[in-house]
Parts: sequence; C-alpha cells; structure tokens
Amino acid sequence: MKAKDLKPHIGIFGRRNIGKSSLINALIGQEVAIVSNEPGTTTDPVKKSIEIFGIGPVVITDTAGVDDEGKLGALRVDKSFGVIPNIDFAILLIADNEFSYYELKIINELDTYDTPYVILHGKSDQSKLKPATKRKIRSITKSKILEFSIYEEALLKHLIDVLIEKMPKTAYTQKSLLKGIIKAKDLVLLITPIDSEAPEGRMILPQVMALRDVLDNDALCMIVKETELQDFLDLGVKPAIAITDSQVFAKVSKIIPDDVMLTSFSIMLARFRGNFEKYIEGTPQIDQLKDGDKILMLESCTHQVSCEDIGRFKLPKWIKEHTGKNLHFDFAAGLSHFPAAVEDYALIIQCGGCVVTQKQLNNRLKPAIKKQVAVTNYGMAIAYVTGIFDRVVEPFVKK
Repeated sequence: MKAKDLKPHIGIFGRRNIGKSSLINALIGQEVAIVSNEPGTTTDPVKKSIEIFGIGPVVITDTAGVDDEGKLGALRVDKSFGVIPNIDFAILLIADNEFSYYELKIINELDTYDTPYVILHGKSDQSKLKPATKRKIRSITKSKILEFSIYEEALLKHLIDVLIEKMPKTAYTQKSLLKGIIKAKDLVLLITPIDSEAPEGRMILPQVMALRDVLDNDALCMIVKETELQDFLDLGVKPAIAITDSQVFAKVSKIIPDDVMLTSFSIMLARFRGNFEKYIEGTPQIDQLKDGDKILMLESCTHQVSCEDIGRFKLPKWIKEHTGKNLHFDFAAGLSHFPAAVEDYALIIQCGGCVVTQKQLNNRLKPAIKKQVAVTNYGMAIAYVTGIFDRVVEPFVKK
C-alpha cells in the first residue's frame, strides 16, 4: 500500500468498450489509459492520481468491463467489483441508452457499501439519453444522471463540479487525532521503540501523523525511545499524555505515572479511523477463546516479515500465553480476501490501518461485524493481555 492510497478514491465502472478509459484520459488531461475499439482492452483495475481543485489529490481507478465473458473475463469482473469496497465515490458509465442487468448489479454493490455515485450517459454526441431510459433509471435510483462526451468541454466541467459536490467531505477532510484530548501548550510524549521492524532513517507513519497533529493543536512534543523514558521523566517534566508503540506497553505502563494519560499509536488510530466502539466491545472476546479457535490478523500494508513482526509473531504469542489455549492464526495483508469464511473466526484483529482510508478499513471489517464476529485492533489486544486495557482507552472513551 502506497501513501497515495490515502487520497479519496473514485472508481469508474461500466461495460466493455463503453468509454471508461477515454473518460479517465479526459479527466486527467493525458493519454494514460489505453483506448481501443477492441472490447476488453482494460483487463485489471488501473489507478492514476490527479488533482481536482475543490477536493485535492484523488486516485481514479479504471476497471475492466462488468460484462466480460469466459473464465478470464469472470476473474476480471471479480476484480472490478473488488474495487467497490475501497472507493469513496463511483462513476457508472452507460452509453446508447443501455441500462439493465449489468448496471443494476453495479448499483446493488455500490449500495451495499454505501458508496455514492453518479450515472454518466457517455458518447452523448452520438446518442442522447432518452426519456424512457431516464425514467427506468429513476425507478431504481435518485443519483444524478449526466450527459457526457469527451468532445464537449462544458460537459466535462459539469462532471467535475458534480464530483466536488457529491464527494463525501470525510474522504478528503482530515479529522484531528488528538483534538479534545490535548490543548494548546500541553506536552505530548511520544515513545518510539527502534527495532528491526523500524524503517531505516525515518519514523513510521503513525508516529509522523501523531507528531504533525500535536503541532496542529499548538502543543509541545517530546520523542524518546522506551530505553530513555525514565531519563526523561527524571527531568521532572510532566506530560499531559504519553503515546507509545503498543508492543512496549508492559514496560512503559510501569514507568508512566498513573496520573498521566497513556495510550498507543494504534489505539489513537482506532479512534481516528476504525470502528472504535466495536473494538471496545470485541476486545474482551480474547478471554472467551477456546482450544482450536481461529483468529484472523488483518494487516493493511504488505511488508517483509521478521521474527520481531508484531502481527505475525509477537501478538499471537502473547495471546496464546494469556489464554493458555491452542489457537490457530491466519493472516491477510493489504486489502486481500480473507483466507476463510468470516464466520469461521472467533476473533478478527485489525492493525492500526495507517496506510488505508477510513472507508477502506471500515468496509474491510463490515462483513465480520455483520456476522457478529468480534473485532479489535492490535493496540487494544496488546493492552488487554497486558492488563492495562481500561487505562489506555480511557483518554478516548470519556470524550
């Protein structure tokens, strides 16, 4: 997962050879997508970043035609529909007044994930939208219906205006991580272990996000490793809150005074981006685990694995030690499909989700929540088995 994927996502859907790639090129103003009269030219979802004034940077995804045929075609269609849980807005492109099974299937999937969309009747220079087609569409959806042609600049401008109007503001306006928790001139202590999992020469994204948020809230920031934590406290300076990497909770919680708020980067992100209430509700399921239960570890990014990996090694080990049970752990990285049916799991543990959007993370967990499978996140699970769960969620629960 790349940093660009944190931008709002727009997906373009429709049948083969209907003009999706031409639309992409028109929006971007460059020939970035291959255009051909041959159906099925686009075989896999293709992403391109652009700037839309009024929204900012966005990622536009071109998808394969949803009417593709054959075994390979079915795989392409699956990939196209697999884009929907990960986008913030959709453009459903139709042409020649065709609106039937394929379009209804797309709309049903968009509605499943509460994804707003606009219907674009393309190639309008060749064939205008008929009143009968419009009535048919209106019987299904109240979403906007626009005429479009790549040869008419006014229609392109109107489409962009609609994108600005209809794109959910939550997709591109950032909430504060710590607003309401800290105030101006407060001292925030960030505790950042450096181990083999730490990137060479830089901080990990949640630490950078926290640092920037402290500055945005006009507060003061001190950053130390856990090995220098006591040295800092010995200076007699008292922070308003300490935010640590979850994996050193056991050590840090014994050093940070009880009258100083304590939490972790992962829990901070859970409140900011995840389903915080469901995490709070699901975490105690750890004590209900039985021999043979399956637990799914969800990693939002893909990375090389080492023996110090928190999700692959440390956390599963701590949970086994805490429960004393023989448990089976599955792992899913990025936004890949679950290894098994969601209801097969007794617990799903999501990472902080620093490299995915709020929509992507919540849609990733939606099938589990719908099936009433308990969900939590790395930081909360570590806090629970460490015995400090109430303390580290308290800064956010009381707000």
